[in-house]
Amino acid sequence: MTDPRRPYVRAFAGLMLRDTRVLVRNFAPFVTRTVMNPLLSVFVFAYVFPRIGQGMRAGGAGGANFATILVPGLIAVAMVFQGIAAVALPLSMELGATREIEDRVLAPIPNWLVAVEKIVFGAVQGVVAGLAVFPLVYLIPATPVDVHVESWPLLVVVIALASLASGALGLALGTVVRPQHIGLMFAVVVVPMTFLGCVYYPWAALHPIRWLQIGVLVNPLVYMSEGLRAALTPSLPHMPLPLFLAALVAAVLALSAIGVRAFRQRTID
Repeated sequence: MTDPRRPYVRAFAGLMLRDTRVLVRNFAPFVTRTVMNPLLSVFVFAYVFPRIGQGMRAGGAGGANFATILVPGLIAVAMVFQGIAAVALPLSMELGATREIEDRVLAPIPNWLVAVEKIVFGAVQGVVAGLAVFPLVYLIPATPVDVHVESWPLLVVVIALASLASGALGLALGTVVRPQHIGLMFAVVVVPMTFLGCVYYPWAALHPIRWLQIGVLVNPLVYMSEGLRAALTPSLPHMPLPLFLAALVAAVLALSAIGVRAFRQRTID
C-alpha cells in the first residue's frame, strides 16, 4: 500500500532542493551577508577596542572580558539576521510585484507546507550563519575568549530552536510587512531587537533597570542569546534553563503560526 504522505515528502524535498540550487548560484552574496555583521562586531569590539585601550570588562559577570560575553550574542544575532535575509527579504519580493511565489504554491502539497519549507530552509541557513561565527571569535579578538561546551545536547537543542525561531521570524516579517515597508522594518523591528536582545550583555546585568529587564522579555533574541550563553559560557550569568527553553519553543510556535497564517492569506488573495 502506497504511503499517502510520500508525494508530500517528495514535493517538500523538491522545494528544498530548488532553494538550495538558488543558494549555490548566489553563494558569494550568501557568504557576505553571513560573515559581514559578526566580522565587523568582533573586529571593533574584541580587537580594536582592546588595542586602543578601550577594552570593556563586565564586573557583574565575573570579570569576564567583553569578547567572551559577546560570543553567544553574536551567534544569536547572526542567526536572526540570516533568517530575515534568507526568508523575509526574498519573500517580500515574491509576494510583491514579481509574484514568483505562485510557482511554489502550485506544488502538489498543501499551501501551509510551502510556508513551513521556508521556515526550515531559513533555519538551515541560520545554523550555517551561527557556526560561521566560531572561527571569527577565535582568530580575531585581541583578548582570550573563554568559551567551552559543558553540555553538547543543550547546545544542539538551543541552536535548533534558535534557528527555527529565526526562520519563523523571517516568515512572519516577510508576510506581515508589506514590500514597500521593508526598509522601515529594519529601523522599527530589527535594530531595536538587536540592541535590546542581550547580545552585548547578559540579561541578569539589566537588574538595576528592572522595567527594561522585564520589557525585553518580549524579544525572542533575548532567549537565543541567553540559551547560547548557558551552553557556551556557563560561568557567566544567564537565565534558568527551563525559562529560555520554554520561551524558545513558544517563540517557534507563535511566530510559525503568525507566519503561516499570513502566508496563506497573502497567497490565496
